[in-house]
Parts: sequence; structure tokens; C-alpha cells
Amino acid sequence: MNRFWRVPVGNWRQNLQRSPLTEVEDSISLRVLVLALVILGIGATDIAAETSFSFWALPLSVLGAIWSYYRRRDANVAVQFCIAIGMLIALGAFFGRLVGELNDTRLGLAELLIQLQVLHSFDTPRRKNLGYSIVIGLILLGVAATLSQTLAFAPVLLLFLAIALPTLVLDYRSRLGLQPLKTQKEKFNPKNSSTLNFKFLTLTFLLIVSLGLAIFAVLPRFPGYQLRNFPVSSSIQLKGNFTGRSIINPGYVRQGSGNNQGSGTGQGQSGQPGKVDNNFYYGFNSQINQNLRGEMKPKVVMRVRSQAEGFWRVLGFDRYTGKGWEVSRNEEVTTIKRSPWSYQIYLNPPLTTAKTQEIVQTYTVVADLPNLIPAMAYPKEIYFPTPMVAVDTENGLRSPVELSEGLTYTVISEVPYRDRTSLGQASTNYPRQIKNHYLQIPPEIAEKVRQRTEEILANYNRERISRSFKSLDSPYEKTLYLAQYLKQRYSIPQNALDLPYLGEKDDLVEAFLFKYKGGYPDHFSTVLTVMLRSIGIPARLVAGFSSGEFNPFTGLYVVRNTDAYAITEVYFPKYGWFAFDPIPNHPLIPPSVEDTQTFSVLRQLWHWVAGWLPSPVTGLLNNVFETIFRWVIRAIAWFLALFSQGWFGILTGLILTTTAAFFGWLGWGQWREWRNRRWLKKLPAMESLYQQMLQWTTQKGLGKHPAQTPLEYARGSYQHHPPATAEVIDEISQAYISWRYGGHTPNLKRLRQRWQGIKKAGKADK
Repeated sequence: MNRFWRVPVGNWRQNLQRSPLTEVEDSISLRVLVLALVILGIGATDIAAETSFSFWALPLSVLGAIWSYYRRRDANVAVQFCIAIGMLIALGAFFGRLVGELNDTRLGLAELLIQLQVLHSFDTPRRKNLGYSIVIGLILLGVAATLSQTLAFAPVLLLFLAIALPTLVLDYRSRLGLQPLKTQKEKFNPKNSSTLNFKFLTLTFLLIVSLGLAIFAVLPRFPGYQLRNFPVSSSIQLKGNFTGRSIINPGYVRQGSGNNQGSGTGQGQSGQPGKVDNNFYYGFNSQINQNLRGEMKPKVVMRVRSQAEGFWRVLGFDRYTGKGWEVSRNEEVTTIKRSPWSYQIYLNPPLTTAKTQEIVQTYTVVADLPNLIPAMAYPKEIYFPTPMVAVDTENGLRSPVELSEGLTYTVISEVPYRDRTSLGQASTNYPRQIKNHYLQIPPEIAEKVRQRTEEILANYNRERISRSFKSLDSPYEKTLYLAQYLKQRYSIPQNALDLPYLGEKDDLVEAFLFKYKGGYPDHFSTVLTVMLRSIGIPARLVAGFSSGEFNPFTGLYVVRNTDAYAITEVYFPKYGWFAFDPIPNHPLIPPSVEDTQTFSVLRQLWHWVAGWLPSPVTGLLNNVFETIFRWVIRAIAWFLALFSQGWFGILTGLILTTTAAFFGWLGWGQWREWRNRRWLKKLPAMESLYQQMLQWTTQKGLGKHPAQTPLEYARGSYQHHPPATAEVIDEISQAYISWRYGGHTPNLKRLRQRWQGIKKAGKADK
């Protein structure tokens, strides 16, 4: 019985090892590289998501890889059974977590893959099993890329690529059944190594990185093709009743409250002198005091991923108090609840007849902020972790809790396009509700500000401040001109203490226009808003964040607390509210959606690079690029216009196209010839002469086949060339072989003379 049993078992094991389907992988280098890719994938996930999978996953992966190598020739049935049970448990845990994270499953998927990889690492006998590990490492890197918000991910990506290249080479050699040289008699030559050519791998790595950066910079971005995902933090449970009327800003000291204390002294009572808080922007409160002095210490407060650059709007104000602003209808706040099974909350954006574009923005809070929710104008949906949010009368969003570090939410806005022609033709028949709240001015300064505003507009044609010769016959053109006038005629003090505090009877707008001829950045927006109101144009002050510093490698806008400021919004009947920025050194029109954003990332990349250059260099390059771009656009527009001018225009366009193609072909030929001459000059003299001979024979239609040796080609030339020509080809080939492989010095003078004679004879035959 024992003899009968032992034979089949031995044969079965022998067949198992010889079967191509179960052939084990013996390459230690391949296994080490695959393990390195997996470790990098896990580490990248930890870096991007700020998790701690590495503490348990990395040691177990290394232990599993060692175990699997030493047990690679065993059946390991018991181990495989335990692995299967572990994978089912991991899958069950994943589905349990999926129920609570329906909006963003990336981190849950990453954790599942890490668990599966750790289990899988204990049974990787074959190259096919290692291939699964490579794919899992690549998927983890992709998940980390979608979660990453800083450049800390970039070194990991480059290291992954550097390890992946030799891994793929060894994997391909394993597929072909090739083995590295092991005999000591054979000398190792890095250039001709049968295992890894490190010079080739290095050049390939640099080429891939360069091409990737170039493609990333110039690849057109079409918002409609962007991935639509709506990341949001885990649900936050509320305690107590939320009305939305209270604004929690730690930068303001709130009397009668033991919490939310800050160093600011504004206290919401406009007019009292004080200092701004070092960390929190004073403008995020139901009442703001612009009689504060000081500066904030820069710190990153949030990162934004958006389909378009924009002004992250926070809060609007409708009532001017003389030294600040307040929300007069702070009690009229609407709360909106979401369904218990979704994070989506539908909002009611203001109506507009303008063309709009849907913009998706995802905000990640890096430092604590007030319970005001930044968003692009005209939000229509928000994915937020609380059961409800509030919307005030100025279309600002409020949260039941402060925006704490790590909180993530997504907003979808229906942003209108800014059409200057349409807005210039907008009606001035304003609704009563608009006139009641957005034309208010303290009566003490109303007449004086109106006279100054009308005087500025009346002097438009004489002063020629604006380069535009449009007439100021519409609220839109008047607003543009007044904003530009404030930018050019008034200034910001160099020192925070240069502007004295306003007295009890002083008015900020009056002091700005007639006494100090300037003020702090937010004062410009206040003055523009009041000036517009004085001539009957409804306007309000809006506080928020600029788009921030765009990082072209992460695709995120990095927003700091110092990016917060106030701008002016003007109402146009049927079109809604549009923003203007009168602050010096700011764009007159805040960033928003544009008709053409195809190469917006390239423009943002240039802005990022320009930030590292000296101002004179940046200005010079901007002027050069602007001039070139303007002429190119004009040339393209003129050319395309030809085809709309009838048959004569079409014929002219075709003639120009053919002519351009002909000169392009000539230029291409000259460029190739120049490159060839340059290449020949860099070669050794004998090599250059030999290559010239091969090129000449190729032009004759009798070139050298790549499989032929120089001597084989020389012998064959007697059958296709005249004897005199064949002798010269043979002599040059012999000299080349002697020089290249024998180290003999050729008689270059004689060879060149004979070669020139053959070329002259060939020209004479023509």
C-alpha cells in the first residue's frame, strides 16, 4: 500500500514543478523590486491620506515576501485556505464601511487593497502572482494621487517610476525565460549587460518625466470632461437647535461668552479703534469694524480643487455704518436640511438670464475657520457633513459648526458668464426690494460723495484715465471706470501705522476720498460700494478669499488667511450680481468662468513659475509673450476670416495654405540637412567619412542593409556599382574596419581624395 501511494505523490509533485502554469519565480531581484513597489504604494497612501497603514502593513508585507520565497516550491494549501478566509473578512469590513462613506470610497478601497496585498504576499510563488502585486501597488499609487493635496507626493511618484522601470525589465525577461549571466569567465559590461542597462534606464526615466511634465503643461483642460466626484467628510452629529443666525469667529471677542475668545478688539461694534487678530480675518462676522489696524500672520487655511479659478465668496453686507458694515437682516436666515441617506443639499441660487456654467469645487480646511462656508458665486448644491446648512439674505452659506481642520466638502455652482455688452444694456429699473437695501448711505455724507462721484464721471473725457473710449452711459461702464479710477488715483499706506484711527465723528468714505487720499485694501471696496450707491446703482460689500496660489503639480489652489479681502458686487436686473475689485494690484474683474479655458493650466503654470522670478524679468517676459500671442491670434483670425469672404477668399486661403506648406517642407528639409551635417561633424573623422559614403549610396538606391557587415557590403558593391566606385567603397570599408576594431590609423587624406573623385564622377554622369 505504501509503495502504491508514494509513487503517484512523487510524480504529482514532479509534474507540479515542471508545469508551465505553476513554474516558480526564482529571481530575488525581481521579488525585492516588486516588494519595493508595494511598500511605496502603501507609503504613498499614508502620505496622501495622513493615515497609518504602514505601521502594520509594511512589516507584514516584508514577512510575507520572505515566507513566500522560501516556500515557493510547496503547495501551501493550508496557507491559501487561511488567506481566502482573511480576504472574505476584509471584503465584509469594506462593505460595512462603504455604507457610511457613500460619497467618497477611495480611502476605503485603498485600505481593502492593502489588506488583500498583505494576505496575498504570503503566497507569491509564480511571476504571475508578483504581477498581481505590481498592479496593486500601481492602484494604491493612483488612489494616493487622487487624495494627495501637497507636493510631498511628488518624490514618491518619481521613486515609484524609478523602481518600476527595472521591475518591468526583469518581469519581461522572466516572461521570455532569459537568465542573467552567471559565469565568471564572461566579463560584465554595463553597456551591453544582458540584465539591466542602467544608462538606458536613467535616460528612459528622464525622458518619461520630461514628456510627462510637458504634456501636463500643454494638455487642454475641458471642464466638461473632468471627473465629477464629490468628496465630503464623515457625518457630524449636531447638538441643540441650529438657526443659522449666529456667526462663530474666534477672531472676535464675544461678550457674555466664555468661549471663542480671540485677540481681536473689533467686538462687532463699528467705530471702536482696535487691532486685527493675527490669525482670523476681521471681515467674517455679522458686523465688521474697518477702524482696525494691523496685519495677519500668513498661514494656509484651506486647499481648493476647482474646475475654474474663482473668488471663494464667504459673506455679504448690505448696511454701511460709517466705519464698517453689518448684515441688517441677520435674523432672516433659511435653514435647509438634507436627506438622512445622502450628503447632498439642494440650494436655491438667485435667478439669472445670463449664460451659466456649472463649476465643481472641493474644499479641504487646513486651519480652523468660522462657521461660514466659502463657495463660488451662485451655489446650487452642496455636499456637507452636517444634517443641515443655512443660507442668509446675501446668498452666503453658514454651517452649524466651525470649519475645523481636516473638514472636506464639495460645492456645485451655476456661475454666470460676464458679457460686457449685455450687462452694459441692462435695465436700470431696479426692484423695490433691491432699492430698499442696497442704496442706503448715511445722510451726513450722501450729497458730498454723490457730487465727488459725478465730478469724476464728468471729467472722464478730459482726463483720459481709461484707455477705453466707451461712453459712460450705463451702470456697468460707470462701475468699471470708478473702480479703475480708485486703483490709479488712491494708494495703500506702506506701513500699517501710517493711517491714523478714525475719530468718533469721522466717516471712513469721507476720510478716504477727501482727507487721506487712500486707505487699506478693504477700504477701497467700501468706497466704491458707497460711491455707486450715491448715484443710484445698487451695490453691496462681499468678503471672501481670492483663488490663492495655484500649484500646477497638485492641481489645487492653496489659500491663506491673508488672501481674504472684500470686493464690491453690483446688481444688474435680470442678470444678477457681478463682482468688481477696486483694490490696487488686484485684477479689476475677479477671476471667474471664461469662454475659453482650454490652456488655463499652462497659464497658471506660468504664473507659478513667474512667482519665483524677479519682477523686472517677469514683466519683460509677460510683455514679450503678450505681444507674440496677440499677433498670433490676429493672424489666425485674419486667416479664418478669408474663408467667409466668398470664392475669392476661399481661393486666397487655399493659395496661402499651399504656399505655407511648401515653405514648411523646404524648411523641414533644410533643418534635417543641418542636423545631419552637425551629427557628422561630431563623429570621428573615419566614422564621418564612412557614414557619408553610406548616405551617398543610399541616395543612389543601393544602401547598406542593417544586417550586413561593412565587409559584406563592400563585397556586394562590386555587383551593383561600377568597378572604380566599388573599389573606393571597398577601400573605405576596409579602412573603417581596421580603425574601429584594429586600432590602425587610416590615411584619411588619400581616402578623402578618392571619395571626392567618386562624387565628382557621379555628378558628371548626371
